[in-house]
Amino acid sequence: MMSKGQRYRGRIACFFATSGHSGVDRIAQNLLPSLVEEGYEVDLLKVRNHGPELSKPVPDGLNIIDLGTSHVYSSLYPVVRYLKDRRPDVLLSDKDRVNRVAIFAKILSRVQTRLILSSGTTISIDLAHRGPFERWLQRTSMARLYGLAHRVIVTCEGVKEDMASYTGLKRDHIEVVPPPVIPSSVFKEAQPIPDHPWFQRPNGRIVLGVGELGYRKDFNTLLKAFSILRGKERDLRLIILGRGKDRDNLIGLAQKLGVGNKVSFPGFVKNPYPFKAHSSLFAFTSRWEGLGFVLIEALSLGTPCVSTDCPNGPSEILQHGRYGELVPVGDAGALAEAMERTLSSPLSPEKLKEAAWPYEVRRSTRAYLKAMGFD
Repeated sequence: MMSKGQRYRGRIACFFATSGHSGVDRIAQNLLPSLVEEGYEVDLLKVRNHGPELSKPVPDGLNIIDLGTSHVYSSLYPVVRYLKDRRPDVLLSDKDRVNRVAIFAKILSRVQTRLILSSGTTISIDLAHRGPFERWLQRTSMARLYGLAHRVIVTCEGVKEDMASYTGLKRDHIEVVPPPVIPSSVFKEAQPIPDHPWFQRPNGRIVLGVGELGYRKDFNTLLKAFSILRGKERDLRLIILGRGKDRDNLIGLAQKLGVGNKVSFPGFVKNPYPFKAHSSLFAFTSRWEGLGFVLIEALSLGTPCVSTDCPNGPSEILQHGRYGELVPVGDAGALAEAMERTLSSPLSPEKLKEAAWPYEVRRSTRAYLKAMGFD
């Protein structure tokens, strides 16, 4: 909500269509209210049955506009009408399908609105797992259409370099803007002890992994590394939060490795902050990423971290090993050694929190505003 006497600075339209639990949802839930706090009128253009869902109550100055459609492509003309009627200073969109609709809506509406396109994935790797038509469509649209936008923003330098190399889009048209991941209160507030019996053990230490239980997060490697480390660290336990199609396979692997009774799979936890805050080590084992929000969250709580040096994000978040060791993707032996060293000699919580500060909500919001062309 705008404070008393705060001047109106402009109108920003945000066009998203999300799953309801993606990284874009997280960004929207933090960014949109923060833009209002900075003095901007914000319109969320909403596709029915899609996220993001905002926290209640929605602040004054944040308007949810129902486009009247249930699909992204059929939203084209409603977005055109909105642009003609409201003429926002900026239209921000995210993800390729939504970005394409935003580009054509801007062309058809003939308004002067600045178009900002956002992308948070390592596009070459993400598309390698798609069908031939989807690969051609996204690569072509980025190469030929994204240049029509005022600017393209991405989450880290690795994603920028990948996008430029893979699509041919000019590098000076792409800007890195750290996303708004961490509310400022998280850096200061104490977290409650999680409701899990392993956190009640007096001398026990816990390694934590968080993410979808699927191929990309590679919890197989984490389980193998844990089984190696378990032979040296008898009081160690492993908790993996999340849900996904690989859950039964991961449980089976833990049993096969002889650590089944030392590994817990509690499923999805709505608020994982207490787990991260009270764990001895956070292990991030992805094969690829667009950044790595859960890694940033662990650092903001002062929890020691190790990570795979996957494309893209962890190396930049950890500043090339300054704030946590980086190991090759899929190398369980190297991961176990890094985990052992970190448990034996962790950095201080104050030092670790330094790495997360660029992703603090207000700081990130101001970086977004600068990229949007506001003073």
